[in-house]
Amino acid sequence: MKALVVGGNGFIGTHLVSALKAEGIKVRVFDRYPNKFAEPDSKIEYIVGDLGNHGTLNEIVNGIDWVFHLAYTTLPKTSNDDPVYDVRSNLIDTIQLLQACNNSDIKKFIFVSSGGTVYGTPKIIPLTETHPTEPICSYGITKLAIEKYLQLFYHLHGLDYVVLRLSNPYGPGQNPNAKQGAIGVFLGRIAQGEPINIWGDGEIVRDYLYIKDAIEALIQAAKYTTTSIEPRIFNIGSGKGYSLNELIAVMRNTIDVPLKVDYLPARDLDVPVNILDVSLAEKKLGWHPTTDLADGITRSWNWIKSLDLTQQETTLAR
Repeated sequence: MKALVVGGNGFIGTHLVSALKAEGIKVRVFDRYPNKFAEPDSKIEYIVGDLGNHGTLNEIVNGIDWVFHLAYTTLPKTSNDDPVYDVRSNLIDTIQLLQACNNSDIKKFIFVSSGGTVYGTPKIIPLTETHPTEPICSYGITKLAIEKYLQLFYHLHGLDYVVLRLSNPYGPGQNPNAKQGAIGVFLGRIAQGEPINIWGDGEIVRDYLYIKDAIEALIQAAKYTTTSIEPRIFNIGSGKGYSLNELIAVMRNTIDVPLKVDYLPARDLDVPVNILDVSLAEKKLGWHPTTDLADGITRSWNWIKSLDLTQQETTLAR
């Protein structure tokens, strides 16, 4: 068994590669960048490249059983600035990857979608997979479009797939100097003695998913036996919601330094609340989240304290 992890040097990808290796699965990593926080593993195959280089795609899927697609070039808050770039670099390049997979003997394609953006403003909480999908940012639209193309490729060519709509992953290894990932960014600013910036009044509610739980869901999705009548799209989150103010309160109670908060004007891309119903994943994948928020924040904080953040460059979280 051999797996390809597209975006395997990013936050989620790094943890996934380690978990696949522990399962005895051979791994090939395809990424534009090296890992910021870990040295290459001699037992992992690395290919440096970009999905935009369509000529390399047949090469990277050759001999692969499972494909995990984690890479994305945009963020929810920046995707509306240049939706054409979002479509070209994510939607079109992913379709090219699907075509390459269709030409190979891929057994399963696992796509990390977004449980935080594909639904848009919730009509009911918690959000189930059947909730209307009305994204209010280009990022959510292209994620949803990729889900639809996966369905199309399955219908036309029998390319097996599973979609995981993740909430907000966090944990050790998340870039504290990135532009997304509230918990990682907040802890990074605390470690550097800087104030935490909150857009709005802090009452926006989100579902935070510890990285170990996210990785277990990805592994279970790859092992999941799909049929024509079984669901292929799953919410993956903690199933619990915390406002940003509540998140700050948990941090005050779990870390060992004082913190300061600056409240800034609200943004129009932020929906007021997002909590995922994960009962379908529990039923079909045999998966459920196990990590308490305070415990996850403590582990994340201990990892961030081990870094010299002054030596880290600001990059996009992947």
